Amino acid sequence: MGGVARCMDIHQSTASNLVKTLVRKELIVQCRSSGDRRNVHLNILPAGMSVLEQVSGPFEGVLPLALGKLPQRTLQRLDQDLGQLIGLLKADEEAGGIPLAEL
Repeated sequence: MGGVARCMDIHQSTASNLVKTLVRKELIVQCRSSGDRRNVHLNILPAGMSVLEQVSGPFEGVLPLALGKLPQRTLQRLDQDLGQLIGLLKADEEAGGIPLAEL
């Protein structure tokens, strides 16, 4: 799960919850490594492949493109300002690890 979490830039528990959901929906299967039982391999099932064939490519759009063009200083200021906004909203810090589907 650590590798999935790193690739998706999410917390390991969130990755684990996502994988459990995909397993429950019979889109993937988990297989333990024979050499190291701590390692888990994920294999896509035909139903999962069918879903993937319907998905568009990686997320692309005007916002990521525009953010990529901003200077580092502006991005840091934006990060600080958004942090301030989140503080004013009194956002639940614990909710950040809960997938939207489970809220």
